[in-house]
Amino acid sequence: MHRAASLAAAVRRGADRWLFRIGAPETAPIRLTQRRIYVLPTRAGLGFAAALAVMLVTSINYNLSLGYGLVFLLGGAATASIVHAFRNLLGLSLRPGRCEPVFAGEAAGFRLLIDNPRPSRRPALRLRAHGQVGAFELGPSTESTVVLGCPTTRRGRLPLGRSVIETTWPLGLIRAWSVFVPDADCVVHPSPEAAAPPLPDDGTEGAGTSASMRDGDDDFAGLRAHRSADSPRHVAWKALARGGPMLTKQYSAARGGDLLLAWSALPGHLDDEQRLSRLTAWVLRAEQDGRHYGLHMPNTRIAPGHGHDHRDHCLRELALFGTTAGDMEQRP
Repeated sequence: MHRAASLAAAVRRGADRWLFRIGAPETAPIRLTQRRIYVLPTRAGLGFAAALAVMLVTSINYNLSLGYGLVFLLGGAATASIVHAFRNLLGLSLRPGRCEPVFAGEAAGFRLLIDNPRPSRRPALRLRAHGQVGAFELGPSTESTVVLGCPTTRRGRLPLGRSVIETTWPLGLIRAWSVFVPDADCVVHPSPEAAAPPLPDDGTEGAGTSASMRDGDDDFAGLRAHRSADSPRHVAWKALARGGPMLTKQYSAARGGDLLLAWSALPGHLDDEQRLSRLTAWVLRAEQDGRHYGLHMPNTRIAPGHGHDHRDHCLRELALFGTTAGDMEQRP
């Protein structure tokens, strides 16, 4: 079964390269020109064509003038819908937006910025990727952001990959579509261990020393110069509104020494993914508790720190651990 699925995926990728010229991710903006838009009848369109054929044969058999007129009228409307479906995509411009990192098992919210340069609306559009579908429409001369939630199953880098924008407007008889591969991906962090043990206080640097005062969330300790890694909720907005410099409220809490989260200190019976899951849970716990923590991996050492930037740095190293170019990518 797995071999058959792999063969089908390989055949599809070969067909994409041959029919749609799909290969490496494309640089933005991606413009939908005439050569990139394809048109074929839908199932409803094929049924409609069969019904028209029956009506035409009946009209010929019984020499029905009104039958001829109805067949030609309906056929003309169906033919005109080909042009409208094609023009509904023609000229659109697409650019990938930022995709926030997520944890394995959560949905990755890919953002695409789609620009409509024409002074007329584009109704009934759909975006497809990773088996997910997002419906939207564009106003005249506007740019809209379309968010497509794609499921994740494991850590690593999830590329948006092969994507399709399509429409069956106005009658649902004709499908116009275009295939593209935007240069967009999402970093998927390991799923944190559900029942992780407490933080390894006995493994902290400077263990055995007395507790020291660390930045925390307990008691207000004064103001200090603002740093880029500081949380916006700790900014002294009132002082800034009075014309003063940007300052950060500093809180103090009794904490231990710098916490070291070391790969080598984990139990030997844990495999790589279990170790990454536990370290992820510990990083989140340490950040929540206001601890200064560092991360030691087999090939990476992150000095102790705290804050959202430090947390994101640690989680990214855990997500991409052991990966090389193309490894751990989750294919659509």
